[in-house]
Parts: sequence; structure tokens; C-alpha cells
Amino acid sequence: MCSIFCLTGKSVPLSEAEKAFYQTVSRGPDMSAFSETEEGFVGFHRLAIMGLNAAGMQPFFKGKNFLVCNGELFGFRKTKAELEARGYCFQSESDCEILLPLYELYGTEMFRMLDAEFACVLYDGVKKRYVAARDPIGIRPLYYGYLSGGEIAFASEPKNLVGIVKGKIYPFPPGHYYADGKFVCYRDMAKVLPRGKEDLDTVCKNIREKLVKGVEKRMDADAPLGFLLSGGLDSSLVCAIAQKRTSRPIRTFAVGMKKDAIDLKYAREVADYIGSDHSEIFMTRDEVLASLETVIKALATYDITTVRASMGMYLICKKIHENTDVRVLMTGEISDELFGYKYTDFAPSAQAFQQEAEKRVRELHMYDVLRADRCISVNSLEARVPFGDLEFAEYVMGIDPEMKRNRYGIGKYLLRRAFEGDYLPNRILYREKAAFSDAVGHSMVDDLKEYAGGIYGEDWQKIAEKYDYHAKPFTKEALLYREIFEKYYPGQAEMIAGFWMPNKEWEGCDVNDPSARVLSNYGGSGT
Repeated sequence: MCSIFCLTGKSVPLSEAEKAFYQTVSRGPDMSAFSETEEGFVGFHRLAIMGLNAAGMQPFFKGKNFLVCNGELFGFRKTKAELEARGYCFQSESDCEILLPLYELYGTEMFRMLDAEFACVLYDGVKKRYVAARDPIGIRPLYYGYLSGGEIAFASEPKNLVGIVKGKIYPFPPGHYYADGKFVCYRDMAKVLPRGKEDLDTVCKNIREKLVKGVEKRMDADAPLGFLLSGGLDSSLVCAIAQKRTSRPIRTFAVGMKKDAIDLKYAREVADYIGSDHSEIFMTRDEVLASLETVIKALATYDITTVRASMGMYLICKKIHENTDVRVLMTGEISDELFGYKYTDFAPSAQAFQQEAEKRVRELHMYDVLRADRCISVNSLEARVPFGDLEFAEYVMGIDPEMKRNRYGIGKYLLRRAFEGDYLPNRILYREKAAFSDAVGHSMVDDLKEYAGGIYGEDWQKIAEKYDYHAKPFTKEALLYREIFEKYYPGQAEMIAGFWMPNKEWEGCDVNDPSARVLSNYGGSGT
């Protein structure tokens, strides 16, 4: 991960702007650059992943233009060679350096051409305008707000903009670019492209081939690579695919409560089967509670599901950072949004299933993707998300939703069937879904609820009333998270659409807790 920062005006004093910029130095601890521009300020914290020497430091300059980008551009070497054949020269091995000549050739149309996870701000010195953009899923973070003089400000995280912008901080919409005061959608990942009918075998073959390709391209890194392995279907598949494509054991990491971890035994079984170099990391009740405020500050959210799931992820990333040389982590996020959750078993129709998937994909950047980014980047690591591969995600979104619904007795059947064979043990491949926040140990969520219950008394609902304007807390746990959030991001709750919850309009989903444990179909997920 890296951190980008750009103020397009100077209504903020230099010292305050620089202080705001350094709020996210953990995203890029290798090198930092902050400078005053003709109109404002620009800054970049670098975590070196591609092109490890100082030549890859940003901003990149070309003529009157400059660029800062937090991203990975897959297949960039081919594009770079094509640009060199046209006479362009490059100073580094960084993938992001190709963006300036691409912009010179194609302008904002270049964003449609990218196979990438990225967030960038570019200054066009000829037209004297700023251009900003974010990848179509929102895997890389970007936020914006307006200075007191009306000029726009961009940053990788909200913490860079608190106290700098006047009024609200907004998440930059995924799949959009900003230019000339307007946001333009260049790619909507939730919009299904029409295609002909495909049979089950064809669909599963395409799923397998496209996911394998998505993992392969994300293994390209000049820095050491590791894998988060929960023992669930998604992360296990990523690890199994990666291990088949390298002659050395990949490094896998699993986390769980010392008391009652569910996932650890399955993660160990997967690691033994694929032959990875596996590490287990244990966490305790005291570690969870001691880290809670740090995690919420890093996340910039109060969402119950996101906070719960972040506890284990934050602690495992912290220990990986402290005890290994791993700099890049492959994860299993985004599969649920594409193939379905436990609660989508209750979808009343194929159309309802598809509409829910579209909603979840459009909101990913506020929930699971946000969690993965912050938990990993705050520990100076980079996340890579194969299920977020654009070609793969677009294909899965276009599959007939009647095929994706659970008509087979188990969710995500297409994904499971696609990898039948020797990728994973059958009992892992067809293991029931268990949410990460539950599978690290049911006691963790219970501990958080108990802790909140000890802070607030019977009058907790009166306290919650002050947040009635948006996402009003509906439990003591939700109130605790909101109050910590407000401590660091006062008045900015609308950055998040609301609480991640099952679709309450569906029969069986009108529940008062986001955990799959409260659903009637949880079944063997917790064993």
C-alpha cells in the first residue's frame, strides 16, 4: 500500500497540511515526499512493492504533468514495452510510471483500459486541471472533501482530511474519474453485460480459468509475498491456486482465539494438503479489547460486521509485520458479494439475488474491502484481492442468477464445483460457510458484546438518540463503536451507507445482529 495526498488550494497553512499528510505514514513507511505546488500541496508515502529502489518514488513528473498513485497495474510490463517502442523513456521499474504517458496518449479514456487496483491524482499542467480516479471496485481507497476556499482535496484515508476540509468527507466513488469539477463513471462493475446462455460445465470452466488467472497476475511482486488462510473456501482456493504455480512453499498465516478457534484446524488441514509454510497466530480476549479503539480509528467505520471481522485481521497482520519480511498479502475477500452469503439462501427470486449482489458490489468499498485495506495497510503491508479481478468479477456478475442461487443444498456451488479435483480436500471444498468474525472463535464476538454491556447501562438508548440522523446504534455494541468513531471522525458518519445487515425484507432475514449465527440456516457452519 501507499498513501496519496493532494490539496488543490492553499487555504490550509503548509504546516497543517503536512501534519495531515503524515497521519497515514504507516501506509508507506519506505519513503515520504511532501511539497508545495503552484496551486496547493501534494504528498506521497511509499511502500515499495514493484521497483524497490528510490527511482520508483513519486510524484512522477512528465513535462508539466505530475502524478501520485497508490496501485498495482497488472500486466504493466507489456504496456510499458509498447510505450517504449513509441519513444517513451522511463526512470524506474514502477508500474505506476506508465500512467503519465498513457494519459498523454488517451486522456481520461485511459482509465477504461486499466487492469488494476488503484487510486490516483494527476495534474494536467497544459490544461491546468486535476484529474483523480479510483478502480471500479474500490479496492484502493480514496476520499475527498472541499477546502474553505471551495477547492477539492484528495487523500487515501479520511484521517488525512479531518480538520482540513470544511464539512463532509466523502468516499470517492469506485469506477469514476474526476475532472473539471465533475465525477464521471467509466466502469460500473455491478452492471451486467448481456451474453448468451451457458451450461453448467462452461460456467464452471470459465470461473476456474479466470480465478486462476487472477491469482497468477497478483503473484507478481518484487517484495516477499504471503497469504491469509482461514480454512474457509475462498482463502483456501487462493492459496491452493498459488501453490500450484510455484515450486517453493508459499507462506500462509491463520489466526484464531486461543479459547475456541474454529478456523485454525481447517487452515492447518489446507496447509498440510497444499504443502505451504504455515504459521498459526493466536489472540486473546485482552488483545482484542486492547486493540478495539486502534482498529476503529484505523478503519474509520462504526459498522458492527466490519469492526468484528477486523479484530482478527488486524492482529494477524500486526504479527506478520512484526515477525516476518512479508510485504504483500493475498486475501479471499469479495467472493461472498459475487456468489452469495448465508443469508442470500433466503432470496425470494433470482432477480432479488442479483439485485442484492449489485448492491453489495457497489458498496464493497465501505465494508469488506475497507476492512482488508485498513487492517493490512496500517501494518505497512499491501493487500491483493484475486476475487476482485475485474475480468473475473465481471464474468461472475453476468452469470444467470438462477444458477448462482443456492439450488444445490450448499451455497457458492458454482465456485466449489469449478475446483473439484486436486485443489483442496473435498471436506474443505464443500465446507459450510462460517463468517470470519465468528470462525476466529465465537467467544470473540461474545467478549465484545459483554464489554459493551459493561460500559452502558439501561439508559444506552437515550445516548444513542444523538446519532438518530444517520445509522442510529441499535445495540450497546453498536453504540460503543459509534462513540469511538465519533472521537476521531466527528460528524462524518455518512461516509458509511449504514450498518451491513442481511436484507430485512426477505423472510428469515429480519434479524437484530449481522452475524450468520442468528440465521436459521447456519447449521454446521460453526463446527
